[in-house]
Amino acid sequence: MKIYVDFDDCLCETGRAFSGLAAEMFGRNVPYGEMEFFELDRTFSLDGAQFAALMARGHEPEVLLSFEETPGASSVICEWIAGGHDVSVITGRPLSAYEPSREWLDRHGLQEAGLYCLDKYGRDSFSRDCAFSLSLEDYYRMAFDFAVEDSPRAFKFFSHLPGLRVCVFDRPWNRRCEFPGEKYTRCFSWEDIRRIVPAGAENA
Repeated sequence: MKIYVDFDDCLCETGRAFSGLAAEMFGRNVPYGEMEFFELDRTFSLDGAQFAALMARGHEPEVLLSFEETPGASSVICEWIAGGHDVSVITGRPLSAYEPSREWLDRHGLQEAGLYCLDKYGRDSFSRDCAFSLSLEDYYRMAFDFAVEDSPRAFKFFSHLPGLRVCVFDRPWNRRCEFPGEKYTRCFSWEDIRRIVPAGAENA
């Protein structure tokens, strides 16, 4: 099977890290549990310059490498890979964040998981000369059987795959959203995801 996994807030605790950064940089004290909106400028009431500064700081290599793993993520993904599944981490991070993101995966035992930067949110230009940067056209030529995603804004990228099962990792900013169909399942942990996605390719 082919499995799509989002990076931020599926593999690691990005929202919690940005909550701390917003408090440190701008005095915006919004606890993680109250991060109602996926859009961080809206969540933290930031103007354009402040938001740009927050994103720049949050994508510095040492900051990216400091993000805590979401409990259980690497062990489940390693089980999938050992079972013969093809796992691709499809991130909305800018291409400039590729190297530290790759290093984070490697540090967590995910050397065999592919990593691709896709401009999901119109935040970054991509290079057609880079094997790790996907245009939308590149992405829509890919196929997946399962996906793990937290952002309601990313659900539109699954509409071309009618058979796809999507595990929506529960986060404060997706608790009020309506899922596009019955194949979307809210998951509260990687143990929940493990129960949905077969570990071995022979069980697919």
